[in-house]
Amino acid sequence: MDNRVVITGLGVVAPNGVGLEAFESALRAGRSGIRFDRELEELKFSCQISGKPQLGEADIAPYFSPLELRNFNSKGIMYGVIAGMDSWKDAGLPLSDNEEPFWDYGLVFGSGTSGIDRFREAIYDIDALNVRRLGSTVVLQTMNSGVSAYLSGKLGLGNQVITNSSACSTGTESLLMAYERIRSGKASVVLSGATSDSGPYIWGGFDAMKVCTYKYNQEPEQGSRPMSSNASGFVPGSGAGALVVESLDHARARGARIYAEVLGGHVNSGGQRGKGSMTAPNSIAVQRCIREALLHAGVTANEVDLINGHLTATAMDATEIQNWVEALDRSGTDFPYINTLKGMTGHCLTAAGSIECVASVLQLHNNFIFPNINCEVQHPEILKLVDSEKIPRETLNRQSRILIKASFGFGDINACIVLKKYSESDA
Repeated sequence: MDNRVVITGLGVVAPNGVGLEAFESALRAGRSGIRFDRELEELKFSCQISGKPQLGEADIAPYFSPLELRNFNSKGIMYGVIAGMDSWKDAGLPLSDNEEPFWDYGLVFGSGTSGIDRFREAIYDIDALNVRRLGSTVVLQTMNSGVSAYLSGKLGLGNQVITNSSACSTGTESLLMAYERIRSGKASVVLSGATSDSGPYIWGGFDAMKVCTYKYNQEPEQGSRPMSSNASGFVPGSGAGALVVESLDHARARGARIYAEVLGGHVNSGGQRGKGSMTAPNSIAVQRCIREALLHAGVTANEVDLINGHLTATAMDATEIQNWVEALDRSGTDFPYINTLKGMTGHCLTAAGSIECVASVLQLHNNFIFPNINCEVQHPEILKLVDSEKIPRETLNRQSRILIKASFGFGDINACIVLKKYSESDA
């Protein structure tokens, strides 16, 4: 079976916007969600700014019962459940309200390091010989697949329910996994997404590695500067993104709104060979991933209108642009438009790919290209490869037909997906 695959629902919990309306407004305005983080200052982090979703009790209450919130302290699961349920509602899909789950509906929802605050609390209780005080939800909140367990129970999903974890490429990989399950006919609907927890226990290791910026603690919104000559490292972020993926036939049969079509993609690894390492990409593998994604999608490099890159505001940005130029064999004014969300959100780690996939789909569906903020002085090595107009600094009202989205993760792993603007004439 070779089903066509479409995206019919979106949900997002991002540093610069919770919910689709707020998120798209921030995208169009180039509005940052990066703020000064007093907790990081008190702990003497070098980087004292972060991107964290702004959620109050009233925002959380519709998604969790008072019993569920008792002793609940896993922001990663919270972000994922809110984004996932919002995307399900956005797609117009029902919750299972009887004893039978939806056998044909499944979930692929990624996570990384999650529930650390809850785990820390549990450790203290164990050390104090208070095992009985741990509570009945400590396992659910600290296991890697906790977000999938919570979501599948709330939605009543009876198909495959799985959590993937592939560092910064997790979210894009989860969308590809959902696509493959729909395409092969093993499910009609799959909820795809990824979440990332927040706080010093998540971000401390990155600060110790000196990959986070320390130069903009007094100017938080200026801190994340992808593709810029004065970029000095990434800003840690968190949140979740979710996308409902289903077969075109199933979507049309129920009269669903269709945001975009997934044409295909590719995942691979550089094997930490050549110039690849645990933290640096093997450029040959990156280029191969991009080319194979296009081949699998049946798209030529010249058809690509827009790239949503990984581009983290580190020394690797110029290398990433070089890899795009090599893989597409396009440069200068012939290069596609390219943007990155990380100037507005920071690097949301495991959730980055899913949040950025939501942003990518919104651009395709609503005919705009969001700006690259904090990119006033573009990196000279990048300008040797790409015309500056292809790195827009203001929102463009422009229709794109083909968008390619890539994420590259620690461990020298890559994921790339090709999305197409959907129109009824394509059906």
